[in-house]
Amino acid sequence: MPKDSLLKNLEALVRCESPSEDLAACSEVINLASEIAQDVLGHPGRILNIKGRPVFWWGDENPQIILLGHLDTVWPKGSFEPIWDVTDDIARGPGIFDMKAGFIQALYALKGVDGSVALIATTDEETGSAASRELIEEVSRNSRAVLVLEAAVDGKVKIGRKGTAMYQVTVHGKAAHAGLEPEKGVNATTEIATIVLQLEALEDSSHGTTVVPTVLRSGNTTNTVPDHATLDIDIRSYSQLELVRVDQSIRALKPQSSDARIEISGGLNRPPLELASTQSLYERAAKVARAMGFELGAASVGGASDGNFAAAAGANVLDGLGAVGAGAHALSEWASVKELSARSEFLHQFIKELLHE
Repeated sequence: MPKDSLLKNLEALVRCESPSEDLAACSEVINLASEIAQDVLGHPGRILNIKGRPVFWWGDENPQIILLGHLDTVWPKGSFEPIWDVTDDIARGPGIFDMKAGFIQALYALKGVDGSVALIATTDEETGSAASRELIEEVSRNSRAVLVLEAAVDGKVKIGRKGTAMYQVTVHGKAAHAGLEPEKGVNATTEIATIVLQLEALEDSSHGTTVVPTVLRSGNTTNTVPDHATLDIDIRSYSQLELVRVDQSIRALKPQSSDARIEISGGLNRPPLELASTQSLYERAAKVARAMGFELGAASVGGASDGNFAAAAGANVLDGLGAVGAGAHALSEWASVKELSARSEFLHQFIKELLHE
């Protein structure tokens, strides 16, 4: 693999900052990706508009093998400094690990590949893939394999991911003077506190089920009984049945006071990525890796990806085929320079293996 060319194109992609919420920036990064595809593969990627979001597509219109990634990041423009740095084997920049290096590795992996394959990159993965989910499910349903270019875990691919659900609970109480007549109020803070304790009891470590109250907002002034409170909740589990159980419990929450009122919004987002969807592809990938002289390794993780949607649509999926490094969503984010070409070559060989089965 041409290491210098690969790193040069990765730098360009990283310097093109692309926070999910900035549609203009997302369009710019997709345009750049298409130009890089022209440089690397001889013709540009197509640029689709899917429910108002730009999507990159290079390759077959009805692919049997799908390379799936995203080019949006969690980093607002100017929030990651320096925007690009390479020291020895470590390259740093916003979104380099999650997951612009994976996209570049995939582009170079497609050089010389002949068959029914496509590289697809969306721009709303970091915010839940609301626009691109239907597309991902549709193309995955008709594929033989979906290879997800999210970053590796200490060099290991991902054979399991938790499913996710997100909720917001809003409590409507009644305001009153906190000193003169608090008894005439309905305290939304007190109500939301009892809900937090109920949520804690819903966790189940045997299934990796976590129920985490995150952002809490309540009250307006220190001398007023708060009449309004909101609580955001992050739910994750390796089991879809567990997600349904917690969903039912959250929707059954009741206020302590008959004078308080609860509203619940949100719900299930990504289903789990389970071993039944990944085992066969992992075994084949591990065989390819051994033939190339290294052990691949596998891990299950708490974070979700678009691979969850692909698996739920019935596809065979293997995740974590992207960058080797660490620090996703953190200022310590980095990717290994030497592994860029090594992992790209491994992916190239794996794609050829799948195409010639």
